[in-house]
Amino acid sequence: MRKGHDIEQTVETLLADPQYDGHPLHQALADLYKEFQQQVKQIDRVTRISDHYQSAARETNLSLSDRCRRQLKYLEKVARISDGYQSLMRDRQETLREESLRDSLTGLGNRRMLQNRLKAEASRLDRYRLPLTLVMVDVDHFKAINDTHGHDAGDKVLATIARVFEAGLRDYDICGRWGGEEFLIIMPEQASDVAGDIVERLRQTVESTNIRIGEQVIGVTASFGIAHRHPGEDVAETLQRADQALLTAKRAGRNRCETAN
Repeated sequence: MRKGHDIEQTVETLLADPQYDGHPLHQALADLYKEFQQQVKQIDRVTRISDHYQSAARETNLSLSDRCRRQLKYLEKVARISDGYQSLMRDRQETLREESLRDSLTGLGNRRMLQNRLKAEASRLDRYRLPLTLVMVDVDHFKAINDTHGHDAGDKVLATIARVFEAGLRDYDICGRWGGEEFLIIMPEQASDVAGDIVERLRQTVESTNIRIGEQVIGVTASFGIAHRHPGEDVAETLQRADQALLTAKRAGRNRCETAN
């Protein structure tokens, strides 16, 4: 019972949290929780009515064992209904949590997910004294793509580049949309020279990718800023150096990789 009560409190907290207002699953969860409460009230009412009539009409005819058996069967049914609703609410809660960490356009993790994973990876790698490489990526001339071909074309470009990154990275590398046309790649336990080679291959793949927009086929490029974390360096400083390296790549003509000192 305590576990069910905790789940109800969690659902109420989620529904009351303003950050989930407007989320596509918020209303579904609210409706489901309202239906669950109504079902509980109906079950309580049926139980009271059943108890009243059973005590008035059947108590003299049923043995104690019969009454216990029927009541147990009824309670088992109520428990199954309750377990089903609680399981559904847990699934909805987990879906909400996952959706809050994912970018809906690209399917990659969003900035919040990246910040969480960056903090966790930095802590883990510190314990084992393992390397970490961060890569900031910016799609070149993205505003011009939107202005010339429309925002749907810009969305398609971002989604296509996301697929390039997914295909070209290791399973345990982490890639997400940092914001706008920027991506962040987290590469744990990777030697700096190997990480640089991987990033250069990503740049070449993006450059060679053709994207069909209506009757047109357009090309796209991206700039990459790479920073290998120094021993004892705060990960925020590593991220800042990667961002500065990206700025250097943009100023040097775009469509290139630059590595921070």
